[in-house]
Amino acid sequence: MKIERAEVIVTSPDRNFVTLKLTTDDGLTGLGDATLNGREQAVVAYLSEHVVPLLIGRDAHRIEDTWQFLYRSAYWRRGPVTMAAIAAVDVALWDIKAKAAGMPLYQLLGGASRTGLLAYGHASGRSLPELFDSIRSYQEQGYKAIRVQTGVPGLRAIYGIASNATSEGNKGVRYDYEPAQRGARPSEEDWDTRAYLRHVPTVFEAVRNEFGPEVPLLHDGHHRMTPIQAAKLGTSLEPYDLFWLEDCTPAENQEALRLVRAHTTTPLAIGEIFNTVWDYQQIIREQLIDYVRSAVTHTGGITHLKKVLEFAAQYQIKSGMHGPTDISPVGMAAAMHLGLSIHNFGIQEYMKHGEKTNRVFEQSFTWNDGMLHPGDKPGIGVELNVDEAGKYPYEQAYLPYNRLADGTVHDW
Repeated sequence: MKIERAEVIVTSPDRNFVTLKLTTDDGLTGLGDATLNGREQAVVAYLSEHVVPLLIGRDAHRIEDTWQFLYRSAYWRRGPVTMAAIAAVDVALWDIKAKAAGMPLYQLLGGASRTGLLAYGHASGRSLPELFDSIRSYQEQGYKAIRVQTGVPGLRAIYGIASNATSEGNKGVRYDYEPAQRGARPSEEDWDTRAYLRHVPTVFEAVRNEFGPEVPLLHDGHHRMTPIQAAKLGTSLEPYDLFWLEDCTPAENQEALRLVRAHTTTPLAIGEIFNTVWDYQQIIREQLIDYVRSAVTHTGGITHLKKVLEFAAQYQIKSGMHGPTDISPVGMAAAMHLGLSIHNFGIQEYMKHGEKTNRVFEQSFTWNDGMLHPGDKPGIGVELNVDEAGKYPYEQAYLPYNRLADGTVHDW
């Protein structure tokens, strides 16, 4: 079964997506997600100019061999652009293989280890009343686990608050739904870590008092703290029994997590900006985290992320796969199939895509009582409506960035 055609399709229904579509000589098609938020065209060029010419004529069944060929033959390894491109090829080949077998992909990965996938949504608010309304809204949508992001007094706009002001080009779009705002330059936000550290524990106290002890609550620090600041926050949040504290300090400095771990028992989730098992090697082996945050889309696909999660399982570390709206429905479907099959599944981030995106990407997954399931359609269960995709050309967009009060650029 040879790959006969490979197409890189860019569409921007609610935001920019990059999709690889492979077609075999017997007419089977497979889709892979190659979206890299704010740097989409870099992956488009990598695929179009370097990877696609190498795929034509290859045996579509040889997934592991193709993965190793694309990774090792480039010599310049790793990095988000390379790994997103390889992930797109990998998922598209798994989609084809499962269609050829007449099975949903999770069956080829060993079958289901559970009946569904616990997912969490993104509640946020600039004030407590606004936050409480957001939490109730997510509960009404069926979410059992909820990430809580809060405004900080004195700061105008910070990461993760849906009601933040957006640029004119994004007018009317929820900020957390698409923080990458369309336009020629990124928007600037403000930050004050000390104010944040003072405020966040009071918010979680209020949330627990209002919603009780049973709701799994999560929080994202988004790489903005030093190790000692992260340790302080983890300690101060212990009374409120978080499901996890995510990206508490920049993940590149893995030794920093030793300090955080020594000071707090709050569970830690790390890795959404990682893209290989080697990024995780130390922090998994030393058990410095509790959840692996990588997305299939950015971590070399199903073939590679499955190996990361099998490594993590040896240390009782679970999955918490990245699932914001810049992971396309193709990438989300791949995550659902992988999550359904592995033993050490933890939780799945799930932000609902917009109506236009759902018309472009026709999906078979289900959402019932706080649980996701990829469905039983052969393959990954997603098909691309090419005509619909063509209605929405690429639009330049950038993620925001932070500055401190004195003008210093800070982690966003």
